[in-house]
Amino acid sequence: MRRVPEVVPGYPDRVLPVDEAAAKELRKRTLTNLYNQRPAWLDNAHRALDEAVAAAYGWPADLGDEEVLQRLFALNQARAGAQA
Repeated sequence: MRRVPEVVPGYPDRVLPVDEAAAKELRKRTLTNLYNQRPAWLDNAHRALDEAVAAAYGWPADLGDEEVLQRLFALNQARAGAQA
């Protein structure tokens, strides 16, 4: 692989293959494969994000998915009612 600077400032460098073997390896690098592999750093990032969102709403960090969805739905309904 080789890195090529992106033309837009602030964007990361592009990673380009140097041969067909590298191109084949690069094609494996998809979000789907990343999520299926679920590396520890990705789990940690999701956990930190979930905790930050819970803190922003003033909720406990250990709410289950169903409780979070119920609370978000209630907030959405309250907002929709306030704008009607």
